[in-house]
Parts: sequence; structure tokens; C-alpha cells
Amino acid sequence: MHGLPLDLSAARLGYFFGIPVTNTLLATWVSLAVLILIAYVVGRRPQLVPGKVQSAFEMLFEYVLSYMEQTLGSREMALRFFPLIMSMFLFIFAANLFEFLPFLDALTVHVGGATVPLLRSANTDLNTTLALALISGFVVEAAGVAALGVWRYGSKFVNVRHGVLQFFIGLIELVSEVARLIAFSFRLFGNIFAGGILIAVAALFVPVVLPVPFILFELFVALVQSAIFALLTLAFLKIAITPAH
Repeated sequence: MHGLPLDLSAARLGYFFGIPVTNTLLATWVSLAVLILIAYVVGRRPQLVPGKVQSAFEMLFEYVLSYMEQTLGSREMALRFFPLIMSMFLFIFAANLFEFLPFLDALTVHVGGATVPLLRSANTDLNTTLALALISGFVVEAAGVAALGVWRYGSKFVNVRHGVLQFFIGLIELVSEVARLIAFSFRLFGNIFAGGILIAVAALFVPVVLPVPFILFELFVALVQSAIFALLTLAFLKIAITPAH
């Protein structure tokens, strides 16, 4: 480890056509490239009698699709939102690995006289987690409008026909929709960033032995946080498409 990762901002590595490239942005590109490569290798020649790898992916996808169908109450709705939910889970998990796989920390570059990691988890950059939260929020609101219509969906937040109490309940719902974006962003950012600091502190005390159990634990946390983000998005989708009572 190269010191404690206390810098909240990502390190700028250079520019690409005038766009600043940070180590978190580079990690995002690498994560996407790895996922695209895996998708190509696994899906390029699907077999009628699947092998072990194809079977594992089919079992995973079918389990997630079945769970979504039970949650949303419709196979059609599950198929519609499956690409979003599964893509969020896979991308967040792949991005999280860049913070906890120890050999990646050895990849460093010198920028402005300082040594910085070449790859840093995209989810330790609040810009990335906020972007993911905005995508999730936009899809949830769009799904609600598409399922219920503009006026019926809007009545969840602005309700002046059923008394003062319902009006204030609607305002609370509206505030909670905005607060959800902040909570989404900081939950994922805080867990992954704190995990990186925990491993770095352990490495400073006992460089070889002590970090190992923490790394294994944080890899589990990376998986859990990916699942939580995807499941919360699914839950909010269910709430959005359900008519208000």
C-alpha cells in the first residue's frame, strides 16, 4: 500500500481530447471493458447443452429474473428492467474490486511529483456514485409515469383533493425522492472508500498477514453493496409502478 487513501478526490492522470482523465475514470473504462469481454466470451457461442460456465450464468440470470418477477408481479416488467438491474449489479461489483484486489495497488504512476494509483475504484469517486443514483432515480420516475400516467403518478406527491394530511404526506414523499439520491450516493461511496482505508491501515501495521482477512471481508462487502444498490432500485421501481392507496 502507498499510504492511506484519504484523498477524497480522484487523481488526474492526463487529458483525452481535452477531457480530464482520472484514475477512477480509467478504472470505469477498464471495468466496462472486462464486463464486455466476459459477455462476449460467454455469449458468443451458446450451446443447447450448456457447459459449466454457461450453466452458471444461466442459473444466475434465471434466479434474478425470477426474483424480479415475484417483486414486480409481472414477467413482462421483469424482462423490461432486467438489463438495468443486472448491469448495475455487475458494473458496481466489478468497479468495487479495484479497491480491494491487492495486486492492483502496485500499479502506480507519477503525477505532479506524487505517486498515485493508476486504477482506483470508480465507486470511491462521489461523481460516479451520484451518476449511478441519478440513473436509478430517472428510471424509477420514468417507470412510474409510464405505468400510471403523469397525473396519477404525480398525485403521489401533490395531493390537494384528499385533505391537508394527504397533502403533507405527498410533500414528505417528494422530499424522500430527492433524499434517496443523496442516500444512494453516499452509502455506496462511504462503504467502499472506508473499506479501502481499513485495508491500508491494516497494511501499515502488519503488511503481509493482517490485511488478508480484511481484504476477504471487504470483497464480501463489495458484493453485498452491489446487491443492495440493485435491490433498492428494484424495490423503488415496485413502489413507483404501484398505485397510491
